[in-house]
Amino acid sequence: MHGGTMSRTDAGSTATTITLTEDDLDPYITHASTRRWLTGPGLPGDSALLTFEELRREGLRTVADSLGDPDPLAAELRDQLVIGALWGPDGGEAESILLDGETGEIATTYFFHDCPDLMETGPLAPSVETLARFTTTTDELTALRGQFASYEGRHGAQTVTEASRHLLSIFESETDGEVPPFWKAAALIRPLALVAGPGTTSGLTLDIPARLLDQEFGQGTVARFEEVDFPATLTHEPTRRFLRETGLPEDALLFQLDTDVPLPTLSEFYEDEPADELPARADELIRLGHLVEDTGLVVDGATGEILTWSEPEATLAPLNTDVSTLAFTLWLLHRERAIDADLSGELTAEAYDQLATTMLQTLSSVDPTGPAARTADRRHPHYWTEAFQDEAGGVL
Repeated sequence: MHGGTMSRTDAGSTATTITLTEDDLDPYITHASTRRWLTGPGLPGDSALLTFEELRREGLRTVADSLGDPDPLAAELRDQLVIGALWGPDGGEAESILLDGETGEIATTYFFHDCPDLMETGPLAPSVETLARFTTTTDELTALRGQFASYEGRHGAQTVTEASRHLLSIFESETDGEVPPFWKAAALIRPLALVAGPGTTSGLTLDIPARLLDQEFGQGTVARFEEVDFPATLTHEPTRRFLRETGLPEDALLFQLDTDVPLPTLSEFYEDEPADELPARADELIRLGHLVEDTGLVVDGATGEILTWSEPEATLAPLNTDVSTLAFTLWLLHRERAIDADLSGELTAEAYDQLATTMLQTLSSVDPTGPAARTADRRHPHYWTEAFQDEAGGVL
């Protein structure tokens, strides 16, 4: 049983706020400040991070009620209230958000309907007020508005550092320095999208800062090409210029560049050991390297699009919009590994799924190719999406 919820739209805003009535709260919530917040300011109805549609749809209900009151459910979980969910990397709801009606604390859990005794919780926020504030603040960073409006038009490593410190300081101030992993990942990973600006100079999706890859991967590890290295079918001039002037790392996590020059078309690559089947435009696809065995990475010579070529499956699939977003992806992955190493593996050990989602949402904010391709064609899952989510493979 549950009461109804009500929504309101604040003046000058398109975001709908979710609020409850006093009757809705009884008998579930006894925590005074939680009651005041839910009947007053309420919870954000629209966020890129999480959703409270569960609360809007169902009203307040316990974990036990949601599961049909199973016997093996841990006692400390039974009366927790299900109020929402974190967004997953595929755009669907992932971990559920729980509210403790007695203490006001917020946690997350995965629902295991067949094995409720395996359900565990992780910290998310000390209160609904903090949860709402952290959510709004992080959305402001993503959209570069509110507290982060001054970052509009600013890019580079220093901008990333400033934005990250700014966001982390807000989180630390309201959690006594014990920032939950979800918000720590938000503060350390999401600002990385600010390292490169839109491609006004390069003619590509992004203007990658000069020497960014050299600084990240080390001097002498980034290969640059000359005009004589390009096949005639590589006619996309912004791609040619990027490969000449910026280049790509020779050996990055999950990617190895082909340093044998000149760069071959897919047809030329298989001349000595012919493949069973090649795509129709194999002469216009230039191989740059490979991701894993039997998965080649190619650039469309006419458009600059980056694709994967699976030899066993004889399929092409979108990977990145162009070489600039490919370079950003490799940089992002390398930077995340360094950040987590500095934290002694805290993010990957305590909140791998949340980190993977944060990484994919950060990548999506500058390169929509991956999630869009994955949604449009489930037969060919997007490589980065699958790789980032592979906790067993230990990519992050």
